[in-house]
Amino acid sequence: MTAAGPRAPIIVIPARLGSTRLPGKALAEIGGRPMILHVWSRAVAAGLGPVAVATDSEEIAGVVRAAGGDVVATTAAHICGSDRIGEALRSLDPEGRHDAVVNLQGDTPFLPGEALAAALKLLEDPAVDIGTLATPAQPEEADDPNAVKLVATRIAPKRLRALYFTRARAPWGEGPLYKHIGVYAYRRASFERYASLPPSPLELRERLEQLRAMEAGMRIDAAVLDKAGPSVDTERDLAALRAAIGHATP
Repeated sequence: MTAAGPRAPIIVIPARLGSTRLPGKALAEIGGRPMILHVWSRAVAAGLGPVAVATDSEEIAGVVRAAGGDVVATTAAHICGSDRIGEALRSLDPEGRHDAVVNLQGDTPFLPGEALAAALKLLEDPAVDIGTLATPAQPEEADDPNAVKLVATRIAPKRLRALYFTRARAPWGEGPLYKHIGVYAYRRASFERYASLPPSPLELRERLEQLRAMEAGMRIDAAVLDKAGPSVDTERDLAALRAAIGHATP
């Protein structure tokens, strides 16, 4: 990467058992393996930097440690994954050696290998505070509140500048819709700024943590992937994914 880009990223996967829409999601088995391990192994395989899971669950921690992963125990009080990562970083990297922080959410177990690097590459632009990912939304996702839509302006063939994120169909009218993928690559200074901010009104209203950054005037760009693999937000998503890989529900 260029001098403006991160050279020593750290990847942290926030995980909890108390998911509102799909309780126990992190430990749901897909292909005979808990979902958190699919996400963790993809992050490790990307080879971008150290990977840790931040969780308030002893059960999740035990599964990750048994697989050889690093775990940081956090409190259960956090309202979003980035807040959980903020707590974890105080023990993972108190000296600030890592100049970028990747928040990899645990609901995309088959994220393409190049996806994390694509989010980090956006930080080569010094104007960008946070890099994220998007993919063209499927017709059935347009009105699905679990499929978060990214409203953006295109600044390159595979790059968007975020204007807003919403669970509603947006923008109105004819044209492409983009589904947001739950990966955030922060500059370390941008992450520290984010972590110092209180939850924002739109964040609480939409239940989307990235809106805290947008309300504070932080710039978010997104790399557009042709596909990102299925995300798992509901029991229906989980059943469909299991069926797609030929795995019966346990």
